[in-house]
Amino acid sequence: QVRLVESGGGLVQVGASLRLSCATSGRSFTRYAMGWFRQAPGKEREFVATISYGGSTRYEDSVKDRFTISRDNAKATVSLQMNSLKPEDTAVYYCAAGLSASYRSDGYDYWGQGTQVTVSS
Repeated sequence: QVRLVESGGGLVQVGASLRLSCATSGRSFTRYAMGWFRQAPGKEREFVATISYGGSTRYEDSVKDRFTISRDNAKATVSLQMNSLKPEDTAVYYCAAGLSASYRSDGYDYWGQGTQVTVSS
């Protein structure tokens, strides 16, 4: 079992930055790929970014030049640095752990409770 706890969400203005963190506990962190997903009101959950256990990354096109995913295997944490935030980035952001770095939500076995990010114009 892997527990995931997100933090770092909040209310910011357009153009601001936020850094989300996901702390994990349980089984060996390094065996898992980690992903970030988001869900806006009335919309389906969508892929944001993923990082493999080896550090390879993949991003959704709309965030590719603004967001950076990273992991600290020693601290068993994964982060999402979000720059130049836009109103359309407003959503609940979820951290997830799985055995492969997938863009599909069904590729992940464990999920956090989510953290709200609101970007105000």
